[in-house]
Amino acid sequence: MKHEKYLSILARQYPNERAVITEIVNLQAILSLPKGTEHFLTDIHGEAEQFSHVLKNGSGSIRTKIDEVFGNTETAATKRALATLIYYPREKMERVRQTEEDIDDWYTVTLHRLVAMLRRVSSKYTRSKIRKTMPDDFAYVIEELITEKEEVKDKAAYYNEILQTVIRIGAAEALIISLCEMIQCLVIDHLHIIGDIFDRGPGPHEILDMLLSYHSLDIQWGNHDVVWMGAAAGSLVCIANVVRLCARYNNLDVLEEGYGINLTPLVTFCMKTYGKMDRQAVHRAILIMQLKLEDSLIRENPEFGMENRLIFDKIDFEKKSVQIEGKSWQLNVKDFSIDMPTVDPKNPAKLSLDEEAVLSRLVYSFTHCEKLQRHVRFLYRVGNLYKVFNGNLLYHGCMPLDSDGNFLTVRLFGRDFSGKALYDELELWARRGYFAPNGSKEKEKGELILWYLWTGPRSPLFGKDKMACFENMFIDDKEASREKKNHYYDEVEDVEVVEKILAEFHLDTKTAHIVNGHVPQEVKKGDSPIKCGGKLLIIDGGFAAAYHEKTGIAGYTLVCNSYGLRLVVHEKFTGSQSVIETDSDIVSDTIQVEKFPSRHFVADTDRGSELREQIAELEELLAAYRKGAI
Repeated sequence: MKHEKYLSILARQYPNERAVITEIVNLQAILSLPKGTEHFLTDIHGEAEQFSHVLKNGSGSIRTKIDEVFGNTETAATKRALATLIYYPREKMERVRQTEEDIDDWYTVTLHRLVAMLRRVSSKYTRSKIRKTMPDDFAYVIEELITEKEEVKDKAAYYNEILQTVIRIGAAEALIISLCEMIQCLVIDHLHIIGDIFDRGPGPHEILDMLLSYHSLDIQWGNHDVVWMGAAAGSLVCIANVVRLCARYNNLDVLEEGYGINLTPLVTFCMKTYGKMDRQAVHRAILIMQLKLEDSLIRENPEFGMENRLIFDKIDFEKKSVQIEGKSWQLNVKDFSIDMPTVDPKNPAKLSLDEEAVLSRLVYSFTHCEKLQRHVRFLYRVGNLYKVFNGNLLYHGCMPLDSDGNFLTVRLFGRDFSGKALYDELELWARRGYFAPNGSKEKEKGELILWYLWTGPRSPLFGKDKMACFENMFIDDKEASREKKNHYYDEVEDVEVVEKILAEFHLDTKTAHIVNGHVPQEVKKGDSPIKCGGKLLIIDGGFAAAYHEKTGIAGYTLVCNSYGLRLVVHEKFTGSQSVIETDSDIVSDTIQVEKFPSRHFVADTDRGSELREQIAELEELLAAYRKGAI
């Protein structure tokens, strides 16, 4: 009965036999098209300008297409200039207008080249999909230019007449911009962001604005994302962490100008309490508040196993030292009344009334920031803790493992979870932390999980035994700040362990890959992102400027097209202005990770499985029509 009802509903969309036949033929044809190109980026950390450029050039995909289309028929300089135009059409044309003697001739040549490029990048898509990328005002013109017309004898004259008319009526530049934007859109079919959009760099809000309008993507949350998600939900401890990170990396402008968060109460508090209102004072003041909040949460939730982060009661205020995990460390505090003025030796973890007032004002600013709320709702809408996509497993950090390489058990609110079930349970609570009703127990627990995902020792997004914030600020000996990674990172070359993780997510252990980020691979020390013979790819190469010196490069990206997987190694980006002025590009090397035994088609993808299901349902509807049942 249910199935008959479903067919009746389907019949509303396809009201007769002919409509069903047309759709079956259409879907069957799509299955035979080449698989679209997937683009993987991770650990962007607020580097908006570099991210924008890598997005525009598809990690070299556009240059590859230019070489395919023009080969040796155009000079290297011409092909570089064409690539720059496709990346930055408005800016490049502004320079061209200043130097070209015959601008109409340049328009003609350029439009022919762009049409040739658009024909190539659109060749693996249906006309319907291509039409969706066309701007309304040029849809007819573009469709005519890229569609082969068998009935036209002199095709060159036909297409040239269209272009000359566009130029004559002053629409050439608008058409060039539209063609360039379509090429950018079609060269990458789907984008994967494998976590950590926020923190360190100056433009996470700009990155999210770009992603909001991107045509097809998914996001796997990183620990730096979930702490902002928790802050947007109103979690005091997440808000304190977010403000601390912005202060530490000199990015308070992200809060004040990017999101309009009011920091005046915090700055006024610093002036009153610390006698100064600079970034260092803000950093110290909010860190103290964060540590006090965390002290309370750790005591209330012993199942999290974070007792080693209870630090205030381990401070010897007379000796100016602290006991951390059985070892005494000297503090760099000269005078507690100056360096920790709100810490009462008799009750060191208690918030002062002034601190409570500052935090209350911050909660209001974060929860009432429309732009931040829009960005976080988007992260929830397109994001998850992990993603299984086209036979690959994507997650930001790690699968928590014990010392024997087994899935680590984590207790959450009285129940034990490990493996895939742990991911699923954590995501469930992460969503409740934002969407559950204010004041409810579910929301309170959910906010707690968002904080735990950020910093918990068994969190799959953090993957370390501690976050050494106190040590970094108050202990000069760097040994105290050492953070031990989860055993996952000791097992990345173990085939048995990696295949066990893939099997846990019901993936083919022979063909699937794990793609994750989180831990920068130090190329200059010999680290390779390709682990376990290519089954595991850790593609954090230090996209953030703060990591360039450590890694020796400026990031990895991964590209998967119908022929295979290739890793792209990026050098430091000199800026979009340099690209526009000199037709340079971000210097990148490509490493072939895997070449597929045969070309992959839509039929080989998740989308292919969905289409086959739709075809089967439509064939049942067709049979029902022919039997007169509907």
